[in-house]
Amino acid sequence: MNFLTGPVTISLSILTMAEPSIYDEIELEDLTYHPATTLYTYPCPCGDQFEITLQDLRDGEDIAVCPSCSLTIRVIFEPGDLPAEEPPMEDSKGLAAVTA
Repeated sequence: MNFLTGPVTISLSILTMAEPSIYDEIELEDLTYHPATTLYTYPCPCGDQFEITLQDLRDGEDIAVCPSCSLTIRVIFEPGDLPAEEPPMEDSKGLAAVTA
């Protein structure tokens, strides 16, 4: 039988597998909101933009990713900071409009 008799070293890569490496933590108010696409963006050092959707934030996601590099940021926010959900549009007969 082989027992460990000295200190045990754990690889950091094992400990960080569940959580991506976060480049920075940014307040929601510092991101730019694009209502037409419901997308929040923030400049990335690589020249592109970190992106996260309003729906992702509503679903509890807080990690914005850059589509051009491996960097990510954590978005700091409270659910009350998000824009209010708009009710479904109704037609002239008072029925909710359905789009295909």
